[in-house]
Amino acid sequence: MSTDIYGCIETRHPCADHDWYDDAPWLYAMDLSPLYSGNDYTAFGCLFGVRNYAGWEPVAAGRGLPGDVSAQVRGDYERWAPLDTLHGATWVAWQELEAIDMGAVPRGSRGLLRVQEPETSAAVWEYWVTDTWPIEIINRFGEPPVGSSPATARHGTWTSGSATLGFHRVTRGQAIGPGSGWEHVFAVMKALAGRFGPRGVRLVAYFD
Repeated sequence: MSTDIYGCIETRHPCADHDWYDDAPWLYAMDLSPLYSGNDYTAFGCLFGVRNYAGWEPVAAGRGLPGDVSAQVRGDYERWAPLDTLHGATWVAWQELEAIDMGAVPRGSRGLLRVQEPETSAAVWEYWVTDTWPIEIINRFGEPPVGSSPATARHGTWTSGSATLGFHRVTRGQAIGPGSGWEHVFAVMKALAGRFGPRGVRLVAYFD
């Protein structure tokens, strides 16, 4: 069963710290879905530690819903929570997102192995590789010519029969940068931060 993401962008009212202000400090700004509707596990793991097959050091994993989350987000979450399918609730401020090192790579893997075969051209099989090549790859295609050990293998692409295989280094920039879909989320958050400040804009997210 696939995992999907839900959530929204919230902003903190500029007057929330004043004694006279008695409304909710955080306000619902925009739903996540028009900006990002994908379910790329590489990005989920990179940002939130969900489906983290690559072994990323996640930016904001398992923080739960903020205690001062907006009423709309809490209501949406609590409406679905009784179905017992939601998990991974968390939040992250724009201040944290804008500080991400986009050149960083996952610590828990040596790289991403992609396999594409003509008869299944619509599908690309992906394997996050640690210190040994996947046994099914060895059995089917033999030892990769890029190296006997992923720890010392060079990155590159090769063919085996009709299949094309590639062993690639994946950075945070590739996981959540331009072309990933997340650039739209970040662009909106950055624009809002111009009004509310980098700590006054956050993304609240959860998964099923």
